Amino acid sequence: MDRPIRVGITHGDINGVGYEVIFKTLAEDGITELFTPIVFGLPGIAEKAKESFGLGALKINVVADASEARDGRVNLVELTETKPELHPGEVRRDAGESAVEALEKAVEALKDEDIDVLVTAPISKEAVHSEKFNFPGHTEFLSERLGDGEEATMILCNDNLRVALLTKHIPVANIPEYITEENITTAVEKFSNTLKKDFGIVRPSIAVLSLNPHAGDGGILGKEEEEIIKPALAKLMHKGIIALGPYPSDGFFGHATYKKFDGVLAIYHDQGLAPFKTIANDGGVNFSASLPFVRTSPDHGTAFDIAWKGEADPKSMREAIYMAIDIFRRRKTFEEAAANPLRKHVQEKPERTE
Repeated sequence: MDRPIRVGITHGDINGVGYEVIFKTLAEDGITELFTPIVFGLPGIAEKAKESFGLGALKINVVADASEARDGRVNLVELTETKPELHPGEVRRDAGESAVEALEKAVEALKDEDIDVLVTAPISKEAVHSEKFNFPGHTEFLSERLGDGEEATMILCNDNLRVALLTKHIPVANIPEYITEENITTAVEKFSNTLKKDFGIVRPSIAVLSLNPHAGDGGILGKEEEEIIKPALAKLMHKGIIALGPYPSDGFFGHATYKKFDGVLAIYHDQGLAPFKTIANDGGVNFSASLPFVRTSPDHGTAFDIAWKGEADPKSMREAIYMAIDIFRRRKTFEEAAANPLRKHVQEKPERTE
């Protein structure tokens, strides 16, 4: 019998809501029967979280390395290089360094196959930014560490809506220079492959949003739709990929047109994330697609304003864990099917007899 799926969970920024949503989730009855949790964090902070959030009955198995984790237990790989002090709600450099140490250890565990999937608690981009971590966020860091030359696709998803981004963490003023036919066709093709491989959709349909209001109004409010986006969609349709648009985002989400599609490609960060988070209502998940490994995270940030007050809802963390497991299983099934296609039955000719 195969061992349970091992879910690695990084502790994120200790001064945010990471420890609260992680351990509220892992304290639920029967959780270790579904998977083996392996948290990369600090035993002292974990004990403080148990005390603060009424989770005294939760037992934690502290180990030095992910390879030592025990199935049927909540495991914690102790971080040793950083010793941050707890200052709830504050941006602290030592907390950022500890968040990066957890990420580095989790990446090594993925490479060594000591964990099967990775779920990351929120980090403070201000706290982690340094010469060692010169990335806009998790997605870009993991692309470099795990991408094998492939850039991760950022997808926000729940059971009913999947939103991918053409551009991620870049200034709004720089967005137009990234809108090219090549970038759009590449993004849609990668998104389509992900919907097939990771979400089990045989022939996905994708809606592409416009850059300008009213989809440019025929070029009056901008020419990107007519000159770049529409030609790119025509090429994709010629390849057999169902990609329609461009749709103005206000009407598209306001009239619930997204329900007619398997995925939505937004042109820029807030265009996709603002409506998604409104619709998902704290139950959304951030999925880094197109990587050799599965990584998810809650779709919220550190929430410093409510950190360590017992007010954080673990729903998004719970969904991130379960989605990582589901995607891992679907991807494995897809890859096994692709590696072992059905053999054609060829009838042998009877031997000639004299």
